[in-house]
Amino acid sequence: MTSATGASVYDNVQTEGDDKDENLDEVVIRYAPLVKRIAHHLLLRMPASVQVDDLIQSGMIGLLEASRKYDVTKGASFETYAGIRIRGSMLDEVRKGDWAPRSVHRKSRKVAEAIKAIEARTGKDAKVQDIVKEMDIDLNAYFAILQDASGSRLFSFDDVMEGDDSAIETAVGDLPGPCDGLQRSTFKAHLAKAIDGLPDREKLVLALYYDEELNLKEIGEVIGVSESRVSQIHSQAALRLRARLSDWR
Repeated sequence: MTSATGASVYDNVQTEGDDKDENLDEVVIRYAPLVKRIAHHLLLRMPASVQVDDLIQSGMIGLLEASRKYDVTKGASFETYAGIRIRGSMLDEVRKGDWAPRSVHRKSRKVAEAIKAIEARTGKDAKVQDIVKEMDIDLNAYFAILQDASGSRLFSFDDVMEGDDSAIETAVGDLPGPCDGLQRSTFKAHLAKAIDGLPDREKLVLALYYDEELNLKEIGEVIGVSESRVSQIHSQAALRLRARLSDWR
């Protein structure tokens, strides 16, 4: 993939005509599985209207961009660099649509507020039955909120600058320039502590998703639940983190 002299990902990518087309075809064939894997992984945090084929199409554009701009002298492997470009291309495409209305964020905030109130009052993890009682809604309404919230791009620290109005992103986005490094480090420590304090199943889902990079189906197989239930658990974990990190607003 790379030469000893460190030119680019493919020696002839920058050439003209048929040779260039052939090399781009080689990139597509070789890294198409990477595009598909990232698409299925991101699908958890997308609204129901987003189809995996749309993510794959956007990811292919990111892959071709990566093949043109990759510079081996920068140190990163092509797969690492391409993964970043592919993922970014997918998220950019989704951002173009009005897919997360204000009502989704408003309802998500209400769940987070209910969780915070319950946990402050009891000193224990807020359970589903406690949350629906606090909000005066039924289980179906609560699970519908969690499903909608699954498309709100929560909660990887690497994603905090993506524009969502979550507590984490608002907090980091408002940090003063001279203190950015210290504040971000402190915030990461608080986030790690908050994640460590999650209920076991929520913590496991986050670990399988962010650390092991499993998709919905794979996580469901590990913990023995449906893909939709995995999405709900992920959303509830994210909203619990929002509640516990609300002081960072």
